[in-house]
Amino acid sequence: MIEHAALGWWTPALAYGVSVLGSFIGLMFATRARSADGASRWGWLALGAVSLGGAAVWSMHFIAMMGFRVNGMVIRYDPLLTVVSAAVAIAIMAAALAVATLWRTLPALLAGGAAAGAGVVAMHYMGMASMRMEGEMHHSTGFVAAACVIAVVAATVALWFARNLSSSGSIVAAAFVMGVAVSAMHYTGMMGVSVEGHGGSMSDVPAGMSALDFLTPMILGPGLFLSLSALLLLALPEEERGRPRPRARYGAVPAGRDTGVRS
Repeated sequence: MIEHAALGWWTPALAYGVSVLGSFIGLMFATRARSADGASRWGWLALGAVSLGGAAVWSMHFIAMMGFRVNGMVIRYDPLLTVVSAAVAIAIMAAALAVATLWRTLPALLAGGAAAGAGVVAMHYMGMASMRMEGEMHHSTGFVAAACVIAVVAATVALWFARNLSSSGSIVAAAFVMGVAVSAMHYTGMMGVSVEGHGGSMSDVPAGMSALDFLTPMILGPGLFLSLSALLLLALPEEERGRPRPRARYGAVPAGRDTGVRS
C-alpha cells in the first residue's frame, strides 16, 4: 500500500507554503530584472532562478516526499542525483525567466511557461529516479501527461503575472498560482505511482539517504537563502524604468518643437 501523507497533512501544507514563499521571492526578483539593465538584470534573474528552482520546486518536492511511504519497504535517496535534480531545476528556471522577461512577446511568454513547466516536471521525475528501494516503480502515462499539462499551464499564468504586473498584490497572486502549479503537478504525478516489490524485507536497507536526512539542509539552506533574499529586496530600492523626463516650466516650449512663430 502506498501513502502520500504518512506523517499527516502537515507535509503537503508545509510543502505548499514553502513553494508559495519561494515563488513569491523568485517572482519579485523577476520583476526587478524587468526594470534593470546590464549585470544587475542578470543578477536578479539568477536569484530568481535559485528561488524558484531551488526553494519553490526542489524543497517542495522533498518536503512532500517525507510523507511518502510504501508498505513494507525502506526508501532511500541517491545523494548525487538528488543534488543534480536541484541544479537542473535552477538552470531551466533561469532560462524560463530570461525568455519570459527579456522578450515581451506572446511566443516568448509561451516558451518561458513551457520551459518553467518542463523544469518542474524534470525535477520531479529526477527526484523520483533518485529513490532506492527493494522494488520497481512504475508511472501511469495518463497521470504523467496530466501533471505536465498542469505544470505548463499554471507556470505560464504565473509568468504572465510577473511579466505584466508589478504590484505586490499581483505578485502574491502569481506566487499562489505557481505554488498550485508545483504542488498539483507533484501530487497528480504521485497518484500515478505504483510499486512492484522484489520480495525483500524491512531489514533490506538500500544505500542512500532517508527523506528525513534532507530535513536539515532543506530548512537551513533554502530557509537562509529566502530570508537573505527578502532582506535584499527590502534593502535595495527598485531601479527606475528609464530616466525621468525633466518637468517643463509653465509656458516653456519643449525642445525640438516648432511653434510656427517667426520674428
